Amino acid sequence: MARQGKLQLVPERKVWTVSELTAQVRDLLERAFRELWVQGEVSNFRVSPYGHYYFTLKDNAAQLRCFVNRKDTRFLRLRPEDGLEVTLRGSLSVYEQRGEYQIVVNYLEPVGLGALQLAFDQLKARLQAEGLFAAARKKPLPMLPQRIGLVTSPRGAALADIIRILRRRYENLHLLLYPVRVQGEGAAEEIVEALRYFNRAKRVEVIILARGGGSLEDLWAFNEEVVARAVAASKIPILTGVGHETDFTIADFVADLRAPTPSAAAELVIKSKEEMKERLRGLETKLAQQARYRVLHARQRLTELLAARGWRRLEGIVRERAQYADELASHLRQALRELVVEARQQWAVAAARLASFDLRGAVERERLRLRALAGQLNQLSPMNVLERGYAIVFDDQGKIVKSATGVRLGDPLAIQLARGRLHAEVKKKERGEGR
Repeated sequence: MARQGKLQLVPERKVWTVSELTAQVRDLLERAFRELWVQGEVSNFRVSPYGHYYFTLKDNAAQLRCFVNRKDTRFLRLRPEDGLEVTLRGSLSVYEQRGEYQIVVNYLEPVGLGALQLAFDQLKARLQAEGLFAAARKKPLPMLPQRIGLVTSPRGAALADIIRILRRRYENLHLLLYPVRVQGEGAAEEIVEALRYFNRAKRVEVIILARGGGSLEDLWAFNEEVVARAVAASKIPILTGVGHETDFTIADFVADLRAPTPSAAAELVIKSKEEMKERLRGLETKLAQQARYRVLHARQRLTELLAARGWRRLEGIVRERAQYADELASHLRQALRELVVEARQQWAVAAARLASFDLRGAVERERLRLRALAGQLNQLSPMNVLERGYAIVFDDQGKIVKSATGVRLGDPLAIQLARGRLHAEVKKKERGEGR
């Protein structure tokens, strides 16, 4: 028993493979550091041929490898650059092929105002190169929309200003509000969903994207790439009114029309009744002027044509042609009358001949002639010959037998009499004259 107890004091040895141990460490790290925020300086940044980002995040005492999957690069506020101070979000993991731990990054933003401006400039240059700011792709706003979609915060001053101006300009307008956050985390995603909703529902003719003034950081949701691309993809015209007159966002450059403020957006989206009346009066005046000018020009041109020698000559030609047409019509009427008279005369002659013609006598003469022909035909008929006791002999092929040499013993024969037919067989052949 003592020996058995001594053996139990020896610990059991666990032998790991490198892959097992690395996988275990990876699982521990991913569970313990599922989502964390890290701040540092970017170095050794590179992009793989497949579009993934690789860089090192460091401070004065340590460094950490970072990886961004290609599908997550669109959520980054900017493209990382060496020396740039950033704050990133991700989960800690292990790259098992090398046994190195790293952060798998899913969000990244610059630190400080200068970094934000850099991110703004980078995205602006990239989208402009893609043609998203081109004037050719911008859609015109409807002149008098009946339904307007509004994407803004339900608690902001921008909403009250827009409602006040629209109500004053057009009381029967329908305004559909899609409430969103206009700053902070998640604001960009809510704005994108609002724009997509209006495009799916197709209940509005124009969309106002608005918020009040603020700092560059406050307005940053309108500088996100996902918002810019949602604005560009909208089939409904979008009018932006973000911040103050001096504030410009990426959404402003992509939108179909940019207003300097939310209030200005409300004024631009729909003209006031006075502006509409003034515009109609201007169009009416311009139309009247154009009409008078065209009438005067046409009248002057007509006067010149009438005074021209060529016109007078043309008038004479038309007059001569008209007279010639009258003469042709007169000749045609005379010719038609003569044709009618001639046709009536021919009809009268034919009717007189028909009346004097003895139809019954002619029919009787034809009947007698046919009877004579029938008698002659009857005399020549072979049936009269058969009536005198003669017969016609046919072989098995239906041919008339004219000589005994034309058949052989045993051949079947058919004998046609005046009335009826007999069938026989050749039993004997005799030679004789004509046989």
